[in-house]
Amino acid sequence: MPIITTEDMEELTATVSDPNWEYLPALQASLGPHHQDIATFRAALTEGDQKLQQRFLDDEPVERLVRDRARLVDMLLKSAWSAHVGEHAREIALIAVGGYGRGELNLCSDIDILILLPKSESTPWQTHLERFLTFMWDIGLEVGHSVRTIDDCQRESAADVSVATTLIESRMLTGPESLFEAMRRALAPERVWPTKDFFEAKVAEQTARHHRYHDTAYNLEPNVKSSPGGLRDIQTIGWVAKRHFGAESLDELVDHGFLTKSELRKLKTAQAYLWKIRFALHVLTKRREDRLLFDHQIKLAKMFGYEDATYTLAVEQFMQRYYRTAMDVSLLNEMLLQLFREAIQLDSSNEPIPVNPRFQIRNDYLEITNEEVFDRYPSALLEIFVVLQQHPNIRGVRASTIRQITRHLWLIDEEFRQHPRNHRLFFEILRVPIGVTHELRRMNLYGILGRYIPAFGRIVGRMQYDLFHAYTVDAHTLFVLSNLRRLAMPKYDHELPELSRIMQSLPKQEVAYLAALFHDIAKGRGGDHSELGSVDAEAFCLEQGLSRYDARLVAWLVRNHLVLSVTAQKKDISDPKVIHEFAKLVGDQTHLDHLYVLTVADVRGTNPKLWNNWKASLFAEFYERTKQALRRGLESPIDQDELIAETQTQARELIARIGLRPDQQERVWGRLTDAYFLRHTPEEITWHTQMLAERDLSDYSSLVSVQDRSGRGGTGISTYTPQTQHSFARTTALLDQLGLNIVDARITPTADGFSLDVYHVLEDTGAEITDALRIRDIQQQLEHALSKPEDATVTVTRRAPRQVRMFSTPTQITFSEDPINQRTIVELIAGDRPGLLSQVAHVFMSDKVYIYASKIMTVGERAEDVFYVTDETLRPLSSERRELLAQRLTESLDRRA
Repeated sequence: MPIITTEDMEELTATVSDPNWEYLPALQASLGPHHQDIATFRAALTEGDQKLQQRFLDDEPVERLVRDRARLVDMLLKSAWSAHVGEHAREIALIAVGGYGRGELNLCSDIDILILLPKSESTPWQTHLERFLTFMWDIGLEVGHSVRTIDDCQRESAADVSVATTLIESRMLTGPESLFEAMRRALAPERVWPTKDFFEAKVAEQTARHHRYHDTAYNLEPNVKSSPGGLRDIQTIGWVAKRHFGAESLDELVDHGFLTKSELRKLKTAQAYLWKIRFALHVLTKRREDRLLFDHQIKLAKMFGYEDATYTLAVEQFMQRYYRTAMDVSLLNEMLLQLFREAIQLDSSNEPIPVNPRFQIRNDYLEITNEEVFDRYPSALLEIFVVLQQHPNIRGVRASTIRQITRHLWLIDEEFRQHPRNHRLFFEILRVPIGVTHELRRMNLYGILGRYIPAFGRIVGRMQYDLFHAYTVDAHTLFVLSNLRRLAMPKYDHELPELSRIMQSLPKQEVAYLAALFHDIAKGRGGDHSELGSVDAEAFCLEQGLSRYDARLVAWLVRNHLVLSVTAQKKDISDPKVIHEFAKLVGDQTHLDHLYVLTVADVRGTNPKLWNNWKASLFAEFYERTKQALRRGLESPIDQDELIAETQTQARELIARIGLRPDQQERVWGRLTDAYFLRHTPEEITWHTQMLAERDLSDYSSLVSVQDRSGRGGTGISTYTPQTQHSFARTTALLDQLGLNIVDARITPTADGFSLDVYHVLEDTGAEITDALRIRDIQQQLEHALSKPEDATVTVTRRAPRQVRMFSTPTQITFSEDPINQRTIVELIAGDRPGLLSQVAHVFMSDKVYIYASKIMTVGERAEDVFYVTDETLRPLSSERRELLAQRLTESLDRRA
């Protein structure tokens, strides 16, 4: 392996650094060989970094800047070394390692050095080295250092591949070259980490790193260095190439036949763009920061010259460029690592195993039989994915074939899309029992999916600047399809048994898959993406040869894919009228089943934190109520009296099982209204009956009961208090202060002047509360808060999370009527924050507005809450009261925001 010195590095990088950067010769002249003044060095570093920052803002190529920062640090280190180590500099070596060893430093990058010692019993240089390292810190260079002999280096490298990797990228700064050369020989592949083992270790390291980022580059706040498709993936290519081929730059991969010139240009363009983002992050934060946090994305978009367009924010355009760059890196990384595997591990002379006239298997990878296959048989561009599904033991597509696929994407034109054979192949991909999601993701990575469905191509890498959507639109879409596939496969039945049963009973599962592919395909066009997407979906399905019924079913699902979720979370599903209206929209069991599985797959694929047991229970209850309504027939909806009677019958059976006498039950039920029995399940009624029957209410001003397993997928909290307005405000404030997420609240006045309120809560993480001590603490604190005088307040001091604070959501309030129940429905959209519900309750209280129920829905950084209210006479609010209430809520919430 050749020795790379600082001088060699400068020759290698002359084309990308600025050899005429006038600051460096002037700096060298000012730093004499024995200069030890801290202020001078610190000023030199500060001035150099400021000049680099200005060159960046002047839009100089970032490739020059990262090289010049390394040259600046070289000069400072060597001058300080000469001044502090003195005569010992001839015995020990100062070596740059890691990214600094490559001669690549961003403005605030780690500066890693190795001080290489000869074998010696004496250590006359120790004091000098300590002075040198202290000096580095004093001048503002945060140097990561190790002090080792050659034997130390060999031992540490053998034990840890990351240490070996760091030392492989070593570059001599100053000292005896013979010592440096001896270290390189000691770390050669025949002594430490043979090439084959090194390759496997680096691939395993990359796989583990990708897992930490959920195996996707499309996270809301990606890490420009470590996320899939980031700089680390490019470095992995370089490490393997250097270890096996001695390649010192990506350019040499063209000479070795691993990259074409166009692929090299794409890889270097991607690297430069990622460097530019990382450099900008360092300029912006003035520290080492590799995460593209929300805090930074808008500022970087502006810095890079993006402007808001009609339907796309500047930050969304900037992030789309980032995500597409990461996609390019991921594809080239996959292709190159596979080529390296063939060169390092596999015997390319092995005879291929024929599959058909177009494809064969070589070393467990699928390849085309000759380079003319795609030209002669364009349909093979789709057929290859069918073959992969039919042969699950194949490890992937051979790199040479990936290259041919990307070269022949132009063949997928309108004529290709209209060809019946390609229609059959596309639906075969959707219908094969295994590998559907895997191959659709591969199709997206290779660019096939976006060419075959052009509307899908437009959403590749498209992000939505909010906290609700955790992934880009294309990544989310494929996660939704993956969720549907898990429901369709019996081996995952244990995850969601009932949904799996429904999915597996669908006669044509590909209908659900197509709805998933198209449900968000019109994002970013303006208008209602559900409506626009349904038009695209129906046209595509008809072109592909689906029956008119199936095409319309897909289009209906796309058009209504949000309805089940929004209705369940924002409307009172205990109201028979709400169920009847939704059942009329759905029309039949087939539409309901398809919509149910699509909705759950969509919610679970939007954000990992979004799905929880509460939502699962809520959607299941809504599905079952709608199913019963469809079974009865839309022309004969259930009435309230019938529903109350059914609920009470079931509750009596449960109450009898826990040993309560009928007279106890009747005494409690005498306090409860019809509205109560409409809004609560038999299990909740049993819980409340027991709570009220077992205590002498004359001894208590209020009662609190906490049920760790409420049957609704959360923890249930019931309070029985005098019917005053302060209890809702206090309860919500305390629960918020305790770090609990309120997902549902129902306030039911009783006939004896009390209020029986039920809150369903989860931990802030979305989990149920299972700790008995935590439950007891909640109950005790709530009892204490509710026993205070009416004018006492509970203060919420928790701060909103960092990400939420980055968004400003204007308050929006709309009103509608619930004439049957004589209530006004208040819909509130505002920025989510701790104490929001309590704040709203205080406004209601001061305006003498009574809350009877609330539906709590958090959409990322936004709260979308619904309140069912009346005035003090138990009637809907008048128009004047509505106007005043809207004004007071807006003033209060916007002032606090």
